[in-house]
This record gives sequence, C-alpha cells and structure tokens, in this order.
Amino acid sequence: MFGRSLNERRRLARRAGRAHRSAVMIGAAAICWAATCPAQTPSPNPAVKLAQNWDLVEPISPVPADISLDPARVSLGERLFRDSRLSVDDTRSCATCHPVEKGAMDGRARGIAVDGRPRLRNTPTLFNVGLNTSFNWDGATSTLEAHAERLLLNPDVMGSTWPALLAKLRADPGYRSAFSSAYPEGITQANLLNALATFERSLVTPNARFDRFLRGETKALSAEERQGYELFKSYGCIACHQGVNIGGNLFQKFGIFQDPDAQRGSKTDVDVGRYAVTKVERDRGVFRVPSLRNVALSAPYFHDGRMPTLEGAVETMARVQLGRALTGQEIGAIVRFLHTLTGEYRNQHSTIAAPGTP
Repeated sequence: MFGRSLNERRRLARRAGRAHRSAVMIGAAAICWAATCPAQTPSPNPAVKLAQNWDLVEPISPVPADISLDPARVSLGERLFRDSRLSVDDTRSCATCHPVEKGAMDGRARGIAVDGRPRLRNTPTLFNVGLNTSFNWDGATSTLEAHAERLLLNPDVMGSTWPALLAKLRADPGYRSAFSSAYPEGITQANLLNALATFERSLVTPNARFDRFLRGETKALSAEERQGYELFKSYGCIACHQGVNIGGNLFQKFGIFQDPDAQRGSKTDVDVGRYAVTKVERDRGVFRVPSLRNVALSAPYFHDGRMPTLEGAVETMARVQLGRALTGQEIGAIVRFLHTLTGEYRNQHSTIAAPGTP
C-alpha cells in the first residue's frame, strides 16, 4: 500500500467506504494486510491458530474462549511480570506500566521513563497482545520474547543487564525451583523471556458481547450497536481494524486525507513512527494499527495519547484516515459498537485505569 501515491491511497479508502458487504471488506482487509506487513512466521499463540480456523462470515472473528498454555510457565511468567527485581534498581516491574487489574496499561498520555521524564509514546494495553503480529507502535519486534528483551534492557524502561538479572534470579531458591519445574534447563535467558511471553499470551479477553453476537447470540447487541457496526464496516474502518484482534496486524500512515498535526503548532517533537526502524522514507509517520479490543477502557488514544475520549478518537480517525466528517449521531453509534468489544479476563470484565494512575 505504501508504494502507491497519496491520491491512490485516498481512492482506496473511498472505495473501502463504499463496500457494504462483509465479503468485500474481508478482501480489502486481506489486500491491505498483505501489502503492509512483512512475512510472518506462524504465531506461537494457540489463540491465533484457533481464530484462523474460524469460519468467517464477518471480517472480525471472536477471541477463542480457551487456549492451551503450560500452566507452570504462565504462573512463573506472572510472577516475573510483577517482580521489581527485573529492573536495574529494583523499583519497577512490568506491572508498573501494565497493571492487569487496571486494563493492562497505565492510563497516561505517554509512558514515564525511569528518571520521571515522559517517553515518546503512549503505553498500549497488553490485553490480547499475543494476537498481534508485531509489537511496539513502530513494529520494532515481531515476537513477544524479543519485545520483552528490548524492554528489559532499555535504559529508559527497566535498564537491566543479563548478567545482573540472571544473578538475582539464581540467588532466589523459589525461582530456582519454579524454573526447574517449568523448564528442564532451569534459569536461562531464553527461559525467562519465554515465561514472560507465555504469561502475556494468556492475557486474552474472550466473551465480549460482540463476540457472542458473532457466535449467533443476536440479542447480545442492541439495534443501535448493530447500526454502529454497520457504519464501522461501510465507512471503511474495517479495512484496517479486522481479524481476531480488530487490528494489530498491519501498519498504516497516520493522516491520509489530512495532516493530524496541522493544528498542533510546533512539529519538533513529531514521532517519525516506523521510519525509526526501517529508515525507509515511505514509513515516516506510519504506525502499527492498534487493536480495538477493550478500546473503551484504554484511553487516552493514539500513539502519543493526544486524544482523551473515544468520541474524539472516532471523529479524528474518520476525518484524517477516511476523509469523512461524521455527524454526532454517527459518532455515537460507532462508539456504542466499540463498547461491545470489552471482553473478560479470568471471567471478569476489565477495569479502567484512571488517567495518571501509577
């Protein structure tokens, strides 16, 4: 897609907006995915494999209710996820920025570095992260293991080193026992990363009302919510937000029809997006399309957390990505549909992280 001219991309977006049948939108989404994503190896997440077998009659498939993961590795990964000893000074854990009890994100516009400075980007939720095909807003990594290592060693995030981190864990009899039970090799760099990634793959949120609707429970959605879904499809949102995670599987430029930064004054701090990874000019301002699952709980929105409300996010995306000026009624209908994407974690609905909550 990014090899095409801006006018061609605009024509494609308009064409997507005229597609009213789900089958047409599935084809558009598949073309968009193939054109923007690098080749992927088969996902290690059983939820992805199950979802790929879903007999699609819609461009979105439900999150599988059950996935097969090693319980011992999930438990060990959760323990590591919550352990502040994974950071260089024992002050922060993975859960510091991704509290599972509060939506698995921090609720801030931008993440906070170890020295208290705001980071460049918003901290995304980790719910359903294993259903993505790449990670970070710029797609810098393609596996959860690589993503975990990148954050553990990042001096702005955890600041650890492998010798120091492994020495801490090997000095703990509890960890020695837990690793030996889950992995024949015991405490190793690869096993630590796999345990963290296995726990993160367990963070699925099935049983959203929309998933129940997809499985045939027609009364799971109200007439207004179904209308919002039809607008979501017919206006072209579905071309990027599709599949089991309703996003997370392709990259797109932020601002096809309008420059989203045009009214923001100085552009000295504008994020170059995927260009920072690829150094390819056409990737400037391109970001990974986020998942919309649990989106009603994951404010603020966009890669830099600029938008505090879901209504504002819908209005902005329609205007800058699709070239549409939505009415208040249309925005309301789409937002009502988006609220039906909230799932359950461990048989309970997620909770909202209040903005600024550590």
